[in-house]
Amino acid sequence: MKKFVNDPRQFVPEMLKGIALANPDTLRYVPEYNLIMRVDAPRDDKVSIVQGSGSGHEPAHVMVVGKGMLDAACPGDVFAAPPMDYVLETSKLLASPKGVLHIVNNYTGDRMAFEMGQEMAEADGITIGTLIVDDDVAVKDSTYTVGRRGVAGNFFVIKATGAASEQGAGLDELLRIGNKVNSVTRTMGMALTSCTPPAKGSPLFDLGDDEMEMGVGIHGEPGRRREKLASANAIVDELLEAVVTDLPFGQGDDVALMVNGLGGTPISELYLLYGYAHEQLAQRGINVRRNYVGNYCTSLDMAGVSITLSRLDDEVAGLLAAPAEIAIRTF
Repeated sequence: MKKFVNDPRQFVPEMLKGIALANPDTLRYVPEYNLIMRVDAPRDDKVSIVQGSGSGHEPAHVMVVGKGMLDAACPGDVFAAPPMDYVLETSKLLASPKGVLHIVNNYTGDRMAFEMGQEMAEADGITIGTLIVDDDVAVKDSTYTVGRRGVAGNFFVIKATGAASEQGAGLDELLRIGNKVNSVTRTMGMALTSCTPPAKGSPLFDLGDDEMEMGVGIHGEPGRRREKLASANAIVDELLEAVVTDLPFGQGDDVALMVNGLGGTPISELYLLYGYAHEQLAQRGINVRRNYVGNYCTSLDMAGVSITLSRLDDEVAGLLAAPAEIAIRTF
């Protein structure tokens, strides 16, 4: 293993410390709970939005804490759900008179931690609502889930609810918006290589030089099948066919298209994939109104990609277009 790492057990805390030091005016780090939160949170005039999940998916979720996005994130170790007390204490620190919204990717460990944390926080008088994200079409059940996995589509749920929260929407309204976005968002991914967690020191699974995994999960879980490596266009064709036909998306639909890197894919390759995906959607009469190309929800250093479509209406398009300020800056 060749990585920039000191003690693998301190990999996540050292990363979180770096994020906070790079954003001293906007972010606060609470090391006891792996917590990154906005310095101005909680606010009396908005619902606080919290995400957890494991680490290793950056920039999700600790790097999308900021105005118009998350108010806090409390990840566990790499590919591990946060402990229940992280969720509980984060909910207490973020408690707002308007309530707290938990956004949870559909993984068994994450759901257990957030359900227990919510129950204990509510016993202390904190009002909490929960959104479950399950956008992955690859498999119905997986190693880590009952039901579909929550993957890169969580970005659209976070962005829409984060914007609505900044505009003053209440908890019930955020639950309506988040469930609406999740219901029209679909994703499927694939891997060219495995990934190497720092604490393990070796790849999670073996994948031959001439093989690819279709439908892989963001923790390296098996997908639909392993097969010989195909061309870029053939890969996009299969991912799009799975995503488009699942909802299904149809002629005349306006969509947001995300081509998401899994951590080890060059941005040049992501744009190559995006160009072909855009053209193929146009041939189906599906209109790409917003696009996202880059690393949004990764799997450490895995070479791979996921494609997400989210159907737009005027409400959701407006929320996705609302301004946001997060740790990842552009020039």
